[in-house]
Amino acid sequence: MLSPKSKRNLYRIIPFALIWLIFSIIYTLLEKGILGNLATYPSTGNPYNFSNNILITPLTALITGLIIGTIEIRWLNKLFIRKSFTTKIIFKTLVYLAFIISSLLGLTIIANAIELQTNIFSKAVWDNVMDFFSSFAFWSVEIYITGIIAVSLFYTEVSENLGQEVLINFFKGKYHNPTEEERIFMFADMRSSTTIAESLGHVKYFEMLKEYYSDLSDSIIKHSGEIYQYVGDEIIVSWKLKNGLRDNNCIQCFYSMKASLKKHEKKYQKKFGILPDFKAGFHFGEVTIGEIGVIKKDITFSGDVLNTTARIQGLCNSYNVDILISENLLKKIRLETQFNIIELGENELRGRDEKIKLFTIQPL
Repeated sequence: MLSPKSKRNLYRIIPFALIWLIFSIIYTLLEKGILGNLATYPSTGNPYNFSNNILITPLTALITGLIIGTIEIRWLNKLFIRKSFTTKIIFKTLVYLAFIISSLLGLTIIANAIELQTNIFSKAVWDNVMDFFSSFAFWSVEIYITGIIAVSLFYTEVSENLGQEVLINFFKGKYHNPTEEERIFMFADMRSSTTIAESLGHVKYFEMLKEYYSDLSDSIIKHSGEIYQYVGDEIIVSWKLKNGLRDNNCIQCFYSMKASLKKHEKKYQKKFGILPDFKAGFHFGEVTIGEIGVIKKDITFSGDVLNTTARIQGLCNSYNVDILISENLLKKIRLETQFNIIELGENELRGRDEKIKLFTIQPL
């Protein structure tokens, strides 16, 4: 069974394969429409067979898309992570185009050497290669491939900026009409953020905030969380009920986030002179989810659970604890074997008529 992180990477790679597949089918059909019943390509004299092309071209494109998607998600994306949106698309398009042309060059040299029954350094081989690479037919195809690469990268960048789950839901129209779901929420707020911002200055503080959110992200992905919003120095994480309850993902995420910050302590001390920390409130309940907005669309959660979770998180300082959990959520999860559960009593949260019983936990 794939881990949440591996599953997320797979979902990020698959769009590359699908985009390449769709564009290759379009190209093959357009080619058929232009060439009709011709048996050769007019520009090169090479044989043309639609029955072969409609199978081979999409299959080749599908494999190419998977390869490029894997390279992008596993390696190249990390090298350009600090570049601007446009810079990333332009430079990475050129890198992938160079990779494809280099691969075609190697294959063409080998194919010609085999066809002419000579070695790869033969003049006849290189004459054929130069004829192929200097032809308009070759470069017209490369321009089309450049477009496919750019569209693939554009989709990926938009997905990373909006959130993969949000973009998929937009395409599926899942929340075009309001939907009710049971969800777990974690509101995690940085401790002493105002003091830190004043000591670092706003620009330096913002740089630290970017590092902070980046270091917390792997833990959220690992434990099947979905980032709903960044609100200043607060991050709101959500789980569908079954995902959050499975293996106590919602609580394990909290401790994994703590461990991630501790792991990077030297980096924070060196760059900013402090180690950021956070406190968090947990609650679950029913929310209404739907698309909202005209000029800028967003998928928004609405419900009392959000306000309640925010209030719970706000009481962490009062109780001098890092984590507060509502009784409603505690009844759903099984923590007894891993944690010492401490009841903190009932509390009348601001804006609510009824009292809510709160708990904190400590690892055994």
